[in-house]
Amino acid sequence: MPEPSEADRGRARASARRAFRSWWPYPGGVEDPATLPLPPPSEVPRVAVGRRVVLAMAALGALGVAVGATVQRVVGDVLGSGLGGFLPGGNRFRIYTITGSFPVVEPADYRLRVTGLVQHPIVLTLDDLLAMPRTRLVKDFQCVTGWRVPAVHWEGVRLGDILDLVGVTPPAVALSFYSYDGADSESLTLDQARLSDVIVAYSMLGAPITTEHGGPVRLYVAPMYGYKSLKWLSEIRVVDRVDPGFWERNGYAVNAWVGASNGRDDAPIE
Repeated sequence: MPEPSEADRGRARASARRAFRSWWPYPGGVEDPATLPLPPPSEVPRVAVGRRVVLAMAALGALGVAVGATVQRVVGDVLGSGLGGFLPGGNRFRIYTITGSFPVVEPADYRLRVTGLVQHPIVLTLDDLLAMPRTRLVKDFQCVTGWRVPAVHWEGVRLGDILDLVGVTPPAVALSFYSYDGADSESLTLDQARLSDVIVAYSMLGAPITTEHGGPVRLYVAPMYGYKSLKWLSEIRVVDRVDPGFWERNGYAVNAWVGASNGRDDAPIE
């Protein structure tokens, strides 16, 4: 899948913002998102699920309890992680997309651009990332909407190692991240990016990252809420100021520390 152009990103962001406003539960839209509280869980829109799907979910869930992990993966594949998470045999992740679809990037075609205020701009393939020193983490994943998946196995390359490879130059102070979906974006300061549990991940849950989970390569920012862990990572740009990402522009905290932002008191991820 080719990397989105700036024009493509602009159109996708505009479309995503319109969709976001269409279900945002507060009147007046998001013209001043920083002043808005998070919507209570009871007000988050729900997906309508028909009776046949409910019956199928129940049957697959019972089967998952009986025969274990293989069927658990099948449940997730058939229903998607969002629905599968509600089943006894399904995984516990909820899958979100702001564009209504998933960009499909084949592992052999994957490219990660590292640009901006650097000495050596580069384009990394998946094989390049796999050849770099590997970091393994077993850490929770905490969503700002309240759900949490404990003890997820992650593998990838420390973001700090990639920054050392390209050589950050003044007056850089932050990073901007872009997604193959053409709409999502994120930000970190350089100090945040160099934390030991911030990685460019290519494996989670003991396997290569699936398209639904943001693969083949995504960001994982362990100590922050899940929206900072950008899926379908296409570019890392070293910049001279923090440029808030999609979700921050729609009311969420830029410094999204688990348990110390967004009005939440979740246990920090250690």
